[in-house]
Amino acid sequence: MASEKVTPFQNVCCLPLILILSILFILSLPLTDISATYPLAKARGAGYNAKSMGIGRFPEGVADGLMTRETKLWLLIFVVAGLALAGRVATTGMGVGYTETVAGITQPTTYTQAHLGFGEANLSRTAGIWTAALMTLAVLSFLYKDNVVYKLSESIFIGVSAAYWMVVAFWTVLVPNLLGKLWPRMVQSWAMPGLSPVRDEHWYINLIPLVLGAMLLWRLAPQGTWISRWPLSFIIGTTAGLKLVSFLQADFMSQIKASIKPLLVVNEGGGIEWLASLSNTLLLVSMLAALTYFFFSWEHKGVFGKVSRVGVLVLMITFGAAFANTVMA
Repeated sequence: MASEKVTPFQNVCCLPLILILSILFILSLPLTDISATYPLAKARGAGYNAKSMGIGRFPEGVADGLMTRETKLWLLIFVVAGLALAGRVATTGMGVGYTETVAGITQPTTYTQAHLGFGEANLSRTAGIWTAALMTLAVLSFLYKDNVVYKLSESIFIGVSAAYWMVVAFWTVLVPNLLGKLWPRMVQSWAMPGLSPVRDEHWYINLIPLVLGAMLLWRLAPQGTWISRWPLSFIIGTTAGLKLVSFLQADFMSQIKASIKPLLVVNEGGGIEWLASLSNTLLLVSMLAALTYFFFSWEHKGVFGKVSRVGVLVLMITFGAAFANTVMA
C-alpha cells in the first residue's frame, strides 16, 4: 500500500538544521584576541573582561561596541543565505531524504515519487544529507579564513576516513587474502561460509606478507623503527616497479601519441579542416610552452621568459579545468 503523500510543509523538520548552519557560519567569522587588539583598560571600560568571563576571543570590533564592515557584510550574507535555504526547505523537497519499500526492501527514492505517494520522508537519510552538506560548507569556509569550524571538520574527516578504510581493508584484503589462505577452516566458520576449508598447495608463501606486516607494526615501538624500514622498502620498491611499466604504457606513451597530430588537417575531399587544424596547432603551442616553463637550464628572460609565462597560463587553465571537472562530476 502506498504511503501518504508528502506535502512540502512536512519539510519544516529541517529548520533546526538551518539554524545549526547559521550558527556554524557565525562561529567562522574572523575572531581576534582582544588582549592583542585593545588595551586591557579599554576592554574593562567597555564592560568586557576576558579573564573574568572565561572568554579570550571576541569578534572584531565588539570590544568597542562596533563590528567592522567586513564582519557585518559576512554576517548579512550568512543570514540571507540561511533564510533562503529555510524558505526552500519549507516549500520544496530540498534537504529531505526519501525512501520507499518495494517487496519488503527499503530503498532511496526521489521527492517526486514521494509526492505521488510512493515513498515517505526518512529521518536518517535526511540527517545524512544535512551532515554531508554542513561538513562540505565547513571545509569550504577555509577559503575565507582559517577557523575553528574548518579545523573541526578536518579532524572529523581524517578520523572517519582512516577508520572506514581500515575496516574495509581488514574485511576485503586481510581476511580473504591472508587469513583465509593460512587458516581457511577457521575463517570459513567465522567470517566467510563460502570459503573452501582446504589449504592451497603453496599456502606457506602467505607467511611472507604476514611477517612483513608484523615488521611494519614495529614502527610503533621507539626502539624498533629500524625493523619497519625493511618491509617499507620492499613495498615501495615492488610497487614502483609494477606501476612503472603500466604507467609508461597507459599514461606516458599514450599522451605522447595523442599529442602527435598534423598541423594541417585535410578531409577526404581534399579540403582543409580549419577548426581541427587550429585545435592541433593550439595543442602543440600550449604543450611546448608548458614544457618550456620546466626547462631551468636557461634563465627565463626575453623571448624564452615570455614563452614560459604562457606555459604558466596554460598550466593554470589546465588545473582549473581539471578541478572544475572534478567538482561537477
